[in-house]
Amino acid sequence: MPPKRGKKPPPKRVYERLPENSCWIENDAYDRRVYNYLRSESPSLRELEDAGTTFLPHFGSLLQDIFSLLFKYNVIFNKASDVLASALLNEKFLNGIRHGSQYDFLREQTLLREARAGLSTLLLGERLLALMKTEKLLTRRDLRDLWDIQKQEEIVSEKLEEYENADTIPEENLSAEGKKALQKAKERLGGEVQGAEALLRHKTTQLKEDLKDTEAQTTNRLQAEAIKVAQELEDATEEAEAWGSTLGTAQRSPPGQKLELGKRLAGNEKLKKLARMVGRMKFHAMALRKKVFERSSEEVLEVERGDSVQRLLPHEMIALHHPILRKDFHRRFLHQELLQYSLRGVEEKGKGPMIVCLDGSSSMAGDKEIWSKAVTLTLLEIARRQRRLFRSICFSSEQTPLQILDLNPREHYEIKTKNVMDLAEYFPGGGTDFQKPLDAALECLQQSRFKKGDIVFITDGECQVSPEWAEQFRHQKEKLGFSLFS
Repeated sequence: MPPKRGKKPPPKRVYERLPENSCWIENDAYDRRVYNYLRSESPSLRELEDAGTTFLPHFGSLLQDIFSLLFKYNVIFNKASDVLASALLNEKFLNGIRHGSQYDFLREQTLLREARAGLSTLLLGERLLALMKTEKLLTRRDLRDLWDIQKQEEIVSEKLEEYENADTIPEENLSAEGKKALQKAKERLGGEVQGAEALLRHKTTQLKEDLKDTEAQTTNRLQAEAIKVAQELEDATEEAEAWGSTLGTAQRSPPGQKLELGKRLAGNEKLKKLARMVGRMKFHAMALRKKVFERSSEEVLEVERGDSVQRLLPHEMIALHHPILRKDFHRRFLHQELLQYSLRGVEEKGKGPMIVCLDGSSSMAGDKEIWSKAVTLTLLEIARRQRRLFRSICFSSEQTPLQILDLNPREHYEIKTKNVMDLAEYFPGGGTDFQKPLDAALECLQQSRFKKGDIVFITDGECQVSPEWAEQFRHQKEKLGFSLFS
């Protein structure tokens, strides 16, 4: 038999390394690793870096410096002689951020906290970019001068490389004329290097003089933006924790995922209101499920997988006597993979996958939208606890494409936070059509992994459907054996 092929490891994300001589704040290998990990895991941070680089040279290095300014315990600035002149403006921005009481308040929230420092870097970077686009920090002339300085640095680097290459040519194999020609070439290259360096110094000095007039104004604007970011950060952190408890995601999220979640929550009033309503609904729903209802007698039907200790097969208990098998027992218990008896009784239905069709028409705007999505996310939490697959289908008019999301698609039914946020923010508006979402739900139920699922249909209105379609839907309902709750 051919050997089994193992799963291929996920492809590593490749990101361009930032030049070290463009950073103003000293950073070690750990600082760079933490920030580069955030860069690789956060699409928003990479998009900001790409957008900012079109305006300002070394904008990516500026973002890393802002991160270091907020994250590092000891912040030490490099000497000006060790940093490229084209990164001159980055120092002005960093000094503007760190001067004032708002920096201490912001730093209290971000010190040695990579996710919070990354989110602050993202929010500050976006505000800096917006100010540059509106020319409230720099004029077009200042930006053009910075790009000219960077171009001059490249010229100096090329001249130095040519001069150093000329020094490596061995003279013992050259004739007298060849030696003279080589010496003249070295003198010419040396003169070109000195001229290029002198021009670079002149342009740098001129830019420093031009920036002195606007330095105080720049500092005031940056301090005001830092205050706003500190407020947004505090709100976003609280809301992220609220969403974490709302969605039942008790596991530790990667910093990059926390950064993306915080960015979407910062300043979004609709999501804040939705989180509060979901919290209340979930509390009442969980309390209701804990009530003891009168049940009829049940009988053993078949063997299934689960974590119900009172219904385990006898041989599963034997594993507890063996030190190694006991660990495997605990693992399978946590993953609900132990063999147990399946009982047939009253609650045969309502234990399969859930498909929720959510009305996103214009009439649902406002409190109805918040309420309907709170119901959807409460059902998602119940599905997660009961290890049931959950798919949402958001619909409106016939011409509007459906938003179809699997909210807990993974092996252990973990909730996919990004998909939940996409559902919470999406609202198409428009008219109402029932046939399109119900056809998509039927398609879903015909898949093997959604077998024995049910449909929950959330809407505030009515819709005309053709008699032929209604008859076909009833036929499929009887054939597949699902229930439709609305």
